[in-house]
Amino acid sequence: MNKMAAKKIAVAGATGRVGHHVVDVLTERGYEVVPMSRSGGVDVITGEGLAAALDGVDTVIDTATGPSAEQQPATEFFTTAARNLQQAGHHAGVRELVVVSIIGTDRFSGGYGAAKVAHEQAALAGPVPARILRAAQFHEFVAQLVDWGTRDDVAYVPKMRTQLVAARTVAQTLADIATGVIATGVIDADRTGDAKAGADGRPFLEVAGPREESLVEMATLLAARRGKPSRIEGVSDPSDVDGVNESGGLLPGPGAILAGPTFKEWLDATS
Repeated sequence: MNKMAAKKIAVAGATGRVGHHVVDVLTERGYEVVPMSRSGGVDVITGEGLAAALDGVDTVIDTATGPSAEQQPATEFFTTAARNLQQAGHHAGVRELVVVSIIGTDRFSGGYGAAKVAHEQAALAGPVPARILRAAQFHEFVAQLVDWGTRDDVAYVPKMRTQLVAARTVAQTLADIATGVIATGVIDADRTGDAKAGADGRPFLEVAGPREESLVEMATLLAARRGKPSRIEGVSDPSDVDGVNESGGLLPGPGAILAGPTFKEWLDATS
């Protein structure tokens, strides 16, 4: 095992959509990984098991998400988790916290986007240095929205300009940040990225898929592959009072890490 692989890395939300991929990627690379989840006896909200889990850990990757997408409960979850990870991490001697967030989240004045901004701020406010990775919507997000929006045999899907990315690609990028691959400039030939400054002047990175895609068109592709629902209808999201979804506010900026697969390629590989 090389010196880099000697790092001990904890993953909060280790059984979640991104977290389980992070655990797999780090394990495949030979790192010592501490999976943290409620089912594993570690609760980032109550703090149960957190101190013991972080003993000897160098870096924490925070991919934990709460049960609600509503602004208030989501904000309470994220800020509580961030404060607990910061406090316990500081006491344990953790050197860095890496947090996954959402591209364009600071363009929302309310809702889940505002909750993620509060999450970023809480993570950056603690004693442990934090780095933020903002990601585009996941490929897995399309099926979720189709299921949520299906009425009879029609799915009503939000009109959205996005640059869909695979959850595993996001996990690989989180692992790259946590292990110094991106910081040292050692990036695969087809992956480029530069730190940018957010509204508060703090650096963050963005990761997205290789090209812009319409959520409605990708939902239509998914429905054709599944054989249901029979029709996809694009609708404006009434909760998006800032107009971010349709204006391109969720698209990555210059310097973002762009990596495949495209949604169709991912669908072909996972169907």
